[in-house]
Amino acid sequence: MVFEAVECPTCGGVDIHRHGQSATGKKRYICRNENCTRKTFILDYTYKGHLLTVKQQIADMAINGSGIRDTGRVLGISPTTVINELKKSRKI
Repeated sequence: MVFEAVECPTCGGVDIHRHGQSATGKKRYICRNENCTRKTFILDYTYKGHLLTVKQQIADMAINGSGIRDTGRVLGISPTTVINELKKSRKI
């Protein structure tokens, strides 16, 4: 039996439990921290657009003046994902 140390990517909490599988068969986890804004997550997403680092890169590239299509091409994601993420980050 192998113990896999998992922590929440949002809050960094370690009170994590398995929460079934996704439709593609990936392990899904749930964060038990009451203050965490993100309850369920997957460690290894298939699509890069779901990664927090890519979301940060989208915002950085937009601030530096990169276009939507250029950002999508460089990061390997859809321009629609870039637009949706920029809309979300604008709602402060």
